[in-house]
Order: sequence, then C-alpha cells, then structure tokens
Amino acid sequence: MNEIMLLIIVLFPFATGVLIPLLPFKNRRWMMIYIETVVVINSILVWLLLFNRPDGAFTLLKFTGNLSVTFHLDGLACIFAGLVSALWPLATLYSFEYMKHEEHEKIFFMFYTMTFGVTLGIATSANILSMYFFYELLTLVTTPLVLHTLTREAVLASRTYLYYSLGGAAFAFIGMIFIIVYGSTTDFVYGGVLDLANYTGSVNLLLFIYVLAFMGFGVKAAICPFCSWLPKAGVAPTPVTALLHAVAVVKSGAFAIMRLTYYCFGTEFLKGTWAQYTVMSITIFTIVFGCSMAIRERHLKRRLAYSTISNLSYILFGVTIMTPLGLVGALTHMICHAVMKICSFFCAGAVMYKTGRSYVYELDGFGRKMPKTFGIFTISAFALMGVPGLCGFISKFNLAKAAVESENVLAYVGIGALLISAILTAIYMLTIVIRAFFPKQDFDYHSIRDVEDPNWVMLLPLSLFVVGMVVLGLHPQPLIELFTNVANGLF
Repeated sequence: MNEIMLLIIVLFPFATGVLIPLLPFKNRRWMMIYIETVVVINSILVWLLLFNRPDGAFTLLKFTGNLSVTFHLDGLACIFAGLVSALWPLATLYSFEYMKHEEHEKIFFMFYTMTFGVTLGIATSANILSMYFFYELLTLVTTPLVLHTLTREAVLASRTYLYYSLGGAAFAFIGMIFIIVYGSTTDFVYGGVLDLANYTGSVNLLLFIYVLAFMGFGVKAAICPFCSWLPKAGVAPTPVTALLHAVAVVKSGAFAIMRLTYYCFGTEFLKGTWAQYTVMSITIFTIVFGCSMAIRERHLKRRLAYSTISNLSYILFGVTIMTPLGLVGALTHMICHAVMKICSFFCAGAVMYKTGRSYVYELDGFGRKMPKTFGIFTISAFALMGVPGLCGFISKFNLAKAAVESENVLAYVGIGALLISAILTAIYMLTIVIRAFFPKQDFDYHSIRDVEDPNWVMLLPLSLFVVGMVVLGLHPQPLIELFTNVANGLF
C-alpha cells in the first residue's frame, strides 16, 4: 500500500490542479479552500510516508530492458520531499493574497499546484530515467508561470528560461545515456553505478560526460555561465519567483547534481580527477560572481535573484568536495537556504504588493511603516550573512568544515570564496535594511503615509519562516544526524 502512495503524492496535486479551471467555484473563497486543502492533504500524505517509509518501489511504466519510471523513497528523497511538502502550503497561502488582483488566476493556480506534484516526482524518482522525465516536465509546467503576466518582459523571460532549460536538459540527456549504457543499473545506488570492469573506453571521456551532465543539470541550479535566466524570471509574480528561487526549480537542479555525483558516477571515480577540479572551480567562481552582481543590482527581486545564484553554488560547492561531510554541508545549506530565501522573497513581494515599489532606492523609510515585514526581512538578511544563532551560520560552518577536512587545496580557495561572499552579502542585504529603517534626516514620511504591513495571510507564512530560521540555527543536531546518515549511505 505504501508503495502506491508514492504514486499518489505525485499524481494527486497534478490531477486536482488540472481541475481548477474546470470546476464551477461559487466564488474565489471556495477556490482558495479547494487549493489549500489539496496542498495540505498532499503534504500530510508525504509526511506520513516519511515516517512510514516503504522499503520497496512502485513502477508506473516499464520499458525495454531495465528502463522504467519508478518511484522509491531513500534518504536523499526523504530530505527533498520533506522540504517541498513543508514549504508548499505556506507558499500557497501567501499566493492567495498576492494574486488577488491578478488576471488568469485559475490558470496560475493550476500550474502552481501541478508543479508541486512534478517536484515530488523528481524527489521520489528511483532511477535516472524517472528523474529526467520529471525534470523535463518541471520545465513545461513552470514556463507558463513565468509567462503569466503576458507582458513583453514576461514573454522574453519565459523564452530565455525555456531555451536555457531545454539546452541544459540536452547536456543532462547525454549523461543519462552514458549511465544507462555503462552503468550496472539505472537505479540510484549510493557510491555510483558505473561498471568500470566492463568499460573499455577512455576514462577521460566518462569524466567529460560527467562535467557535461553537471553543467546540464546545473542550468536549473543557475551555475555560471548559465544563470542569466534566473534574474530575468523575476518579472513573474513573487509566488512564482520564490518557487523558482527557493523550492522547486533551483533545488531540483541541485538535487539532480547530488544524484549524478553520489548515486550515478560515484565519488570514488570522480575524486581527485580534473573533472572534480573543473566543477569545483566553476562553483567557486559562481559564489563570488552572484554576490558581486547582487551589489550592483538596484531592482529588489533581481538583487535577491543574484543572491540565489551565489547561494546555490554553496550547495554545489559542498557536492563537489565529494566527501560525506561535503554532502552534509550541501544538504544543510539546501534546507536552510530554502527557508531563508523564500522568506526574503516573500518580504519583497509584500512590499511590491502593498506599495508598487520594486527598486532598492525607493524603499527609504519603509521600515517605519512596515515594521513587521522589514523586521522579518532583517532576520532573513542576518541568516543569509551567516550570523550565529540563525540557520545560515550552521550551513556555512558545515561547508567550511568539510572543505578543511577534505585537504583539497582548491577547497581551501572555496573557503575564501565563502568569506568574501559573507562580506558582500552583508553589503547588499544591509543596504536595503538601512534604507528602510534609517532614511536621510530630511526624509518626508508624509510621502509614504499610506504604506502599511500586509494582512495576516502574508504575515503568517513569513512569521513561520522566521521560526524555522531560528529553530534550525539553535537546534540543528537532529537534521545534521539525518544528513550524516544519508551522506554515509546508511539511510
């Protein structure tokens, strides 16, 4: 029965999402109740599965040989599925208020709900073919979300997102083919599946394919130089950008790279090779590049988008260390960054929703008029900087610890990149905070007399995200123990 539940948690939000434009809701309130109920029920089902994890797998489609679309819940899948199902109900609740004055609302929530199921499909995929299938499907269901406003900027942004995603998927497809042909199985197995005993080709060719697939999956993780789609996607409604930048799309890219590195090619094969140094160098460069661009950017959401580019490469840096402790650091930052970044994006969305302002230089004095929103934003800024007591410190500490213990010279360079990034993060985040709370002495508060905090529908998710940042920062040990077991192949 539990194995069938793996299919249900994927299909339920997909099928119920398709019905949203078709159902004759009496009014908007009934639509909201329907959508939130669907999302909450699915999240509950996911968590029931996490606490009653099935040992077996469920095969939906069987192709020739060992090719199939199969679902399985291993340790890594539990972490990603748990993250997605914990954040999605709160993101949906926030979306109701934000989308209240938008057109085509039913279409928006149709794709928004369907994306929940597709992301869980990526999380619970038992093999690389299944993951690739849902990875491609994720592009198709999120492109209409980027396109939602139908403005010229939205059309161009969705086109860029589609081109980059399909191009990256082509690179990832090559990697998948090599795993299918030269792997002992297509299933995800901790330690890798390459059958090197029967492989007669060049080792450098396999290493090149790994780098190619890393960059392919890395498109969704906004690896440099394939990251320009992410800031452009900021033209979409804030619930979409938060979805893209914090939960579904970018984390799916990072998750796929974890699968590729630890469960397909294997770290024993990759560690110490030119391929490891190549991908690690790219992640280190992206960390500094993203922060540098964030300082230059004046648009609020695009600044946060560049911050996302940098922080995603924190995760990938941990992956490229290719040790169990490196994977612990990567998983820690994947969870912590999701909470920190969705919080900061939703704060930005609240400001734009209530005031129509979207540039940093327009935020003078807003902290006095929106104290709850900007108080929460300040906490998320401190967390992103890595202030002790908040979750960002724990994840950065684990990454630095993994880099030191790896005894890899290039990893030491990565520690320097983390320190530079922390300084630059303080600059581009605190600039916003200082403008909001401490405008110039002659600032005319009468000019923003109508500015105020949003209602509880927006503030409740934001408050819970703050609680999450504090709890993860002060009491991370249970999660760290879970991540350690996963990173050592024990769960």
